[in-house]
Amino acid sequence: MIKTSTFQQAIETVEALSPEEQEMLLTIIQNRLREHKRQELLKNIEQSEQDYAQGNVKRGSVSDLMKALEECEN
Repeated sequence: MIKTSTFQQAIETVEALSPEEQEMLLTIIQNRLREHKRQELLKNIEQSEQDYAQGNVKRGSVSDLMKALEECEN
């Protein structure tokens, strides 16, 4: 017996839905993905703010960055 992957099972389940149900599912998934991305962005912002407050952030120009990278290579 061939074991069907979870992903393939999901596709088959979606294909069994009516076109209207598929559209609703697509909308729900898109909204959840957007919300997930928003949450990840908020986490990154919080971490950046913490790093800045703790003094873990350096400021400088592009040339400063390039110099620092060159120093790391040497």
